[in-house]
Amino acid sequence: MPRTITILGSLLVLFCLGTAHAASPKALELRKSDALSEFTPPEAFLAGVFIADEMEPCYLFGSIKEFAASRKCPTTWLIEEGEKARIAKPGSPDTPLEYTLYLEEDCPDGVVHYVFVDQSAMTPKQWIEWRKQFHKSKADGEYGATKDRLEKAVTEGVKIGGELRFIMTNGELRGAKTPEQALRQDMNVPACYDLKQGAKMSK
Repeated sequence: MPRTITILGSLLVLFCLGTAHAASPKALELRKSDALSEFTPPEAFLAGVFIADEMEPCYLFGSIKEFAASRKCPTTWLIEEGEKARIAKPGSPDTPLEYTLYLEEDCPDGVVHYVFVDQSAMTPKQWIEWRKQFHKSKADGEYGATKDRLEKAVTEGVKIGGELRFIMTNGELRGAKTPEQALRQDMNVPACYDLKQGAKMSK
């Protein structure tokens, strides 16, 4: 009996390996052109929720892990080689880094990239301080309301993993809509928190 179990177990492993997703030629082409390689995101990022509008988000979506699992085609997490090298360097806990991750959805009719920014190590205050590097004194006016809304969500137990910055199909940006508009209007992705109302939403 033990020998039979061992043989069955080995066959099961071979079956699983044989059915693992192999990236399409188009996906491999895009990975090469953008210097992308496979990457395992931190659990804090995957378990967190995300915003999908950089300037004035209205909702939180997620978790990121649930969003990835809801895609209809095979998915793979990717990172740019330059970003991978940058985050490998020792950092300061007082100034956590943002970095970009790609969720590749490899479909027969095209390859979609959901371009996320991992912000799982940041507090809302650190989130706006990071933006001051680029927007200087304008950051408080442009992002201050969002910071306050994110802080309220955090006090209610919401864990923020990051931001969906872009949606791309075959290497091209998808339309003129923000990712938030695309998720709500085109993809029917349910939000889990209303930032403007400051309240959790039922899915």
